[in-house]
Amino acid sequence: MQDTATTAKPRVLVADDEQVIANTLAIILNQSGFEARAVYSGEKAIEALSAFSPDMLISDVIMTGMTGIEAAIETRKVLPKCKILLFSGQAATADLLERARSQGHEFEILAKPVHPTDLLAKLRG
Repeated sequence: MQDTATTAKPRVLVADDEQVIANTLAIILNQSGFEARAVYSGEKAIEALSAFSPDMLISDVIMTGMTGIEAAIETRKVLPKCKILLFSGQAATADLLERARSQGHEFEILAKPVHPTDLLAKLRG
């Protein structure tokens, strides 16, 4: 009998309200040995948690509606072992991260644009 825990691909949920970015990252991840899905909002990321049960959430910080940080906090409540990697190209991110830190949440953040090699190194490291 095969142990599916060692053969299963790591599941990654990519959330970005820029659909081209979310789709591109998901394609790159799927081609690199991950099982990735793209969603286009923080709310959709939360909805996908129970059905997809990702090992990692990669999310843009600044999105319409729920921010990536809010989605990350909710994800940690539902899936405490889920790794979280945030990325952003906007200055407003620092304020949102500081607010999350003051509430006891610590997240790693990458600056946009994220080079695929850098992203894969973070996921595998």
